[in-house]
Amino acid sequence: MSADTSVPHPRVAGLDAVDSALLAALMKDAPVGLALFDEELRLRRANDAMLEILGARAEDALDRRLSQALPGDPATTVETALRKALAEERAVTDIELAVPHGEQDASGGRPRYYACSCFPCRQDDERSAGVILTALEVTERRLAEEQIRRREQRYRSLVETSSQVVWVTSADGRVVEDAPEWRAVTGQSVEDYLAGGWLAVVHPEERPRVEAAWRECLADQSPFEASYRVRTRGGTYRYFDVRAVPIWRGDAVVEWVGANTDVTGQREAEEMRGRLTEQLSAAALRTARLQQATSMLAEALTVSQVVQVITEVGRSAIGADHSAVALLDDDKLRLSIIAPAEDGDGGTALRGAISINEPTVMSMAIREGRPFTAGSPDQLRLHLGRDETATFPWHADERAWVGLPLLAAGAPIGALRFSFTRPREITEEERVFLEALAGQCALAVERALLFEREHKTAEELQRSLLPSDLPQVPTMRLAARYHPATRHVQVGGDWYDAFRLPDDRLAVAVGDVMGKGVLAAAGMGRVRNALRALALNDPRPAAVLAGLDRLFAATEDEEQFTTVAYAVIDPETGQGVLSNAGHPPPLLLGGERPARLSTAEPGTPLGWPSQRQQTSFSIETGNTVVFYSDGLVENRRRGVDAGLAELVTVAADAPPEVVADPERLVDFLVDRMLAGYEQVDDVTVLALHVPPK
Repeated sequence: MSADTSVPHPRVAGLDAVDSALLAALMKDAPVGLALFDEELRLRRANDAMLEILGARAEDALDRRLSQALPGDPATTVETALRKALAEERAVTDIELAVPHGEQDASGGRPRYYACSCFPCRQDDERSAGVILTALEVTERRLAEEQIRRREQRYRSLVETSSQVVWVTSADGRVVEDAPEWRAVTGQSVEDYLAGGWLAVVHPEERPRVEAAWRECLADQSPFEASYRVRTRGGTYRYFDVRAVPIWRGDAVVEWVGANTDVTGQREAEEMRGRLTEQLSAAALRTARLQQATSMLAEALTVSQVVQVITEVGRSAIGADHSAVALLDDDKLRLSIIAPAEDGDGGTALRGAISINEPTVMSMAIREGRPFTAGSPDQLRLHLGRDETATFPWHADERAWVGLPLLAAGAPIGALRFSFTRPREITEEERVFLEALAGQCALAVERALLFEREHKTAEELQRSLLPSDLPQVPTMRLAARYHPATRHVQVGGDWYDAFRLPDDRLAVAVGDVMGKGVLAAAGMGRVRNALRALALNDPRPAAVLAGLDRLFAATEDEEQFTTVAYAVIDPETGQGVLSNAGHPPPLLLGGERPARLSTAEPGTPLGWPSQRQQTSFSIETGNTVVFYSDGLVENRRRGVDAGLAELVTVAADAPPEVVADPERLVDFLVDRMLAGYEQVDDVTVLALHVPPK
């Protein structure tokens, strides 16, 4: 035996066989759930699909309410809709029914979702027959929509938590969709954004470049990347990096999506890092320049050399175009201006003097005792009431100035001045550097002034020990030069002498007392005076040098080293006799023979045990003999032997007219022999020339 357990659905009167078959198919085979509830919301009819949704058999569901067959909030929601459809006699749609399902997943259970609708049902006589409920499964669609919703939430959360601002345009770059996040940054209204888009707030200086690159990427359909500044809501500009990519659908681009990232903090950090790097580099450079200046100023012995060092350091360290040093006179009322020479040969020149009370950059710095700066001509006129053209007419192109006092023991000794050919403000770091440089410059100037005074005194003392005039001999022409070394201020030991003997012969001597200072000068004076005294008693060179040996042994220290070359010459015949006590050999020029050194025995320095010898020689007509000290041929880079060979070569190159003029010859030899070398010792040269009769 078998029994039909489905909700009965007998043939309805008035329906033909086809209609009955259709109704039977709906009740049994339709995929849509159908159910009829009476006015008490009890189930009267249900097809197989609805029974499957309810998960109940027909005999268990018939005459029961939905909440009894399917308990929970979803059933209550559906019953509320059914009741509303009956009461308002209209259809109620968009009802969602979630029915638990027996299959388990990772979350413990996966419900099935149905989209339900209900509408009232009436009989032929318009009496209410109840309400009909339809249910269509939408689980797959619901899950797909949920997945899409979760993706959108993840994407929105990612965008909101990042610094990126997203915008969308059409395939041709037009703005067709609002971007609230972007407008929140820029302050654009919806209308403004839809009209001008993101390009409307790009910095005017950068918009042409950015727009051209954007149009090019639109045409090429290639990703767009750029960096630019964007005007924000507050009117300021921030840096953004953008990357926009085309969205493809098949073979066509349907839209563009761009993401802007605010990189202002990164840019500012990079700029700050760059500025700090520049400042550190500039500070390191200035420190190196100051150390270099200190070293160079320590070697500068004259004010001219100090000005040259300051000029070089000022131009390399702060880009100064002009520089000058001014020194206060003894009464502290006037400034003497020393500046680089206009010929650009590295020398300096005295450029006049100004009163300390005149309104100038340097006098202002001295009066106020601190740096004075003017970054433009207007600032200069504001502070001084005038410009500097009256003081520096040769610098009419100046547009900015710095004046610094030079202080020694707290008292001003002068001022330092830098100027620029363009308006320029001095930074605090540069001010510190310039004050340190001015301090070094003040020490160097003070040292240079002391050196120049002492050097001048020493040179005057040295020259006072030399003959003021050379003898006037009709048949001979004499010339002498004395060049003190510039590296020291002490009196040297070089000397020369020429005097007439009682028999009218000419006595000539050149000597060198080793050392510097008072001892050397005293020794030089003793030797020179003793030589004259001995020569007046017995003028023979060998006798004179033998007498000097005895004097040396009796009065001088053993460590003293003194050389002398002494000759006696007859001016009428040119015949002479020479004796040498360790001195460089005389140089002979003229005649048919080339320039050469004397081959006479050099002998030993004074005071050494020796049998003094003398050699006869003759100065022919037109010939010249040159006596000199070792400072002419010897220095730190050239030994004595090399110097003697070079002296012969230089003398051989002397033109005949120079050889015939002793004045020109001594200058020629000194200039050529010292060229390219640092003079570290005094140089003495004495030349005798016998002109043609």
